[in-house]
Amino acid sequence: MMFLLRLLSKLPLVVLHALGTLGGWLSWSLSPSYRARCAANAGLAGLSAADRRAAVGHAGRMIAELPWLWLRPVSRPLGSRVRWEGAELIEQALQASHGLVFMTPHMGCFEVTAQAYAERFAPQGCPVTVLYRPARKPWMREVVEQSRGRPGLATAPASLSGVRQMIRALRRGEAVGLLPDQVPPQGLGVWADFFGQPAYTMTLGARLLQQTGAASLAIFGERLSWGRGFVIHVRPGPDIPADSTPECAAALINKAMEAVILQQPSQYLWGYNRYKAPRPQEAEA
Repeated sequence: MMFLLRLLSKLPLVVLHALGTLGGWLSWSLSPSYRARCAANAGLAGLSAADRRAAVGHAGRMIAELPWLWLRPVSRPLGSRVRWEGAELIEQALQASHGLVFMTPHMGCFEVTAQAYAERFAPQGCPVTVLYRPARKPWMREVVEQSRGRPGLATAPASLSGVRQMIRALRRGEAVGLLPDQVPPQGLGVWADFFGQPAYTMTLGARLLQQTGAASLAIFGERLSWGRGFVIHVRPGPDIPADSTPECAAALINKAMEAVILQQPSQYLWGYNRYKAPRPQEAEA
């Protein structure tokens, strides 16, 4: 498997996206349950038929571009493949030195946002720590951990120790990133509407903001056509009052993520099982 990943990582991005588009449509065609979930989730958001069709291909491209991102040598920066819109919001937040929480939905190329941030802002003394869920397969876990461990880019597992790591980073005035639309384990979230339907929503993002006084920004990486790269969009994040209840905070975060998703709805991962019941929480080793 590693041989295949390394082989894929050497292909041009335009070729990977073409393969991903094919893979996305194959997955959609061969899985009735996947088709049904995509249709149901997209229907809640009122997507047009054109956006629904485009989303199928984008889901495949998201997977196909991962080897290129994960195994790209550190000596080969993203450079001109990334363009920023709203980077001044990051600079303003970092100048306040209270820390910065990035919130990124399952949209576009969310892997590229952390790498692009690290390349641009870590040399200024502002690294980023991103929350991730460790892969179940050992070989995949090793690949992900190594690929995300780049200069200025640290990873924190979705566990108590990872949360502590993120809090320490924020108190140093650094940035952290998470996917607030990821369904957390039982006991680590609350139910809040997401496109009009109750979804189990993590409380971690709000707790980080309330405990540290950090700023929040929403960010996503728009995938450009024909392998031309990505545009990193940055916009103000949810304003969470210090006295907000978990339910109110989760509702505010979901509303903020809905607004981001509707900027480029064809690039959201509508096949993600956002409305599933949470799994039992695993004890930390």
